[in-house]
Amino acid sequence: IYFFHHCFLKFLQNQSIFSPSCFMMKSFQRSALLLITLCIFFFIPVSISVPFILLHGIRDQCSNGGTISFTQLLSNLSSSPGSCLEIGNGEQDSVSMPLTQQASIACEKVKQMKELSQGYNIVAQSQGNLVARGLIEFCDNAPPVLNYVSLGGPHAGIANIPKCTSPVCQLLRTDVYSDYVQDHIAPSGYIKLPNEMSKYLEHSKYLPKLNNERPNERNSIYKERFTSLHNLILVMFQGDKVVMPKESCWFGYYPDGATTPLLPPQQTKLYTEDWIGLKTLDAAGKVKFVGVPGEHLQMAHDDVVKHVVPYLQNHRSFFLNADSTKI
Repeated sequence: IYFFHHCFLKFLQNQSIFSPSCFMMKSFQRSALLLITLCIFFFIPVSISVPFILLHGIRDQCSNGGTISFTQLLSNLSSSPGSCLEIGNGEQDSVSMPLTQQASIACEKVKQMKELSQGYNIVAQSQGNLVARGLIEFCDNAPPVLNYVSLGGPHAGIANIPKCTSPVCQLLRTDVYSDYVQDHIAPSGYIKLPNEMSKYLEHSKYLPKLNNERPNERNSIYKERFTSLHNLILVMFQGDKVVMPKESCWFGYYPDGATTPLLPPQQTKLYTEDWIGLKTLDAAGKVKFVGVPGEHLQMAHDDVVKHVVPYLQNHRSFFLNADSTKI
């Protein structure tokens, strides 16, 4: 180490790097040139864009034109590399694969993506936010998530499924907490009926775990991982008629056993008792509660630029030296 520093200093002072003080024998001169090159390299600051992944919503897939365009738009505007992370076959599995399995698949994929190994950002749409939070809270030995941008995510659950008459929706309305529905219809994992809280806590297989809602099963690791986020951006669409209530996008919801009043996030037990660390993040100034005009996921270009892009533009800057790497 002394040799590197000594020669590098002489180089900066425009002195001969081949003086006796640097080398004892003339035959070492060629090697010295290589060493000085390495010496200079090891002290050059390097800036690397943090990559991001996009997690789409239900009945969507990464190969759809809109998803491709949105991913590319975010990458172009932020100058950061991004990709859509697909789970299973996309559209069909987004409906029929239980969220526990979706989160597990996403976890393994992320760990295999070498470009994410030093940390990454997440942008998630609608149901994709439940998978995103599964990545953050449940994924062991995974690269860290730095910034997380949630677009229309039903974080506190949904109390109703509007404008849907399909057989799947009928099952969700009549038998949502049965094992069959929980194991075969993804949205069942975050339907939270305020008047059936005991059934929800006992039989729902995803959201109660994700939100640390079961009193005897709260996991401090989930809270620790969630509070490690640098920034959490919660975007609610003012005209949203898909996420009901729309305030669920901010973790707002109804009190147990009632459908009124609608509680803002700061008045829910999840927040006041800090089950997953939302209060901790908020107190640290790391949570942005953002409301934008428009229907579900209908986000204006200017709002994307204002509320999404800045959190994809962070960079890792570091210096390499002979002793260590500092990030």
